[in-house]
Amino acid sequence: MTDSTSKTVVLWLFVAAALVTLSAPTIVVLGASFTAGNIITFPPDGLSLKWYGAIAQASDLRQAFLRSLIVAAICTAVAIPVGTLAGIALAKYRVRFARSIQIYLLLPFTIPLIGSGIGMMLVFGEMGVLGRLWPVGIACCVINLPFMIWAVTASASNLSPDLELAAANCGAPPLQRFLYITLPAVLPGVITGSLLMFILALNEFLVSLLLVDARSVTLPVQIYNSIRSIITPDLAAISVVFIACAGLAIALLDRLVGLDIFLKSK
Repeated sequence: MTDSTSKTVVLWLFVAAALVTLSAPTIVVLGASFTAGNIITFPPDGLSLKWYGAIAQASDLRQAFLRSLIVAAICTAVAIPVGTLAGIALAKYRVRFARSIQIYLLLPFTIPLIGSGIGMMLVFGEMGVLGRLWPVGIACCVINLPFMIWAVTASASNLSPDLELAAANCGAPPLQRFLYITLPAVLPGVITGSLLMFILALNEFLVSLLLVDARSVTLPVQIYNSIRSIITPDLAAISVVFIACAGLAIALLDRLVGLDIFLKSK
């Protein structure tokens, strides 16, 4: 066996090990959700769809999932204009302290999430809005906004300034240049960032745990409250629903902008 062949074999062994490690939890949860028994087991104890029927009939899970969708929608709705304008500004204009702003955007990832969550809990507590859904959406947006800004910045940096200059020479006002030249150019980044923000907010647990009350729990908090007492296969089924939502978002992303553009924006 030549050195080149040996390196190829070793490389593919590492790739296979990585794929198995990443896929194993999903495969176990997926298999456990189809069990016919009353406890989570893998391999499943028979095959049945009864736990998917159980979560479809569970009003508390449906309501919690609806609240999570509302939180994700609020987060995305706030992130789109804020992240788009901030990303365009950082990519196109010579902003003072731009380097400092880029470093500041890393703070949500360097500060422990529990610290950010407690800080937001104190702020929203002083405002008297704890227990409502919109503060959870705002908090998720604040924490994950750098993803939106980076995605838009990656698209905006590929925009040639000559296009806007040509439009200006033709008499196009600034708003028209923005709507017909800048915005279409950064649209792949906007779509990428929006889907990321939606999925991250949909799955957010710790911030939701600190900001909601018993009347307004989101689905991750509802799952956490359930597993504190007993772990049943319906929790595996609802986890599969989360995985399906993420898969649907990836498929939609590939359909709208292509995964190659998404990967380049990272």
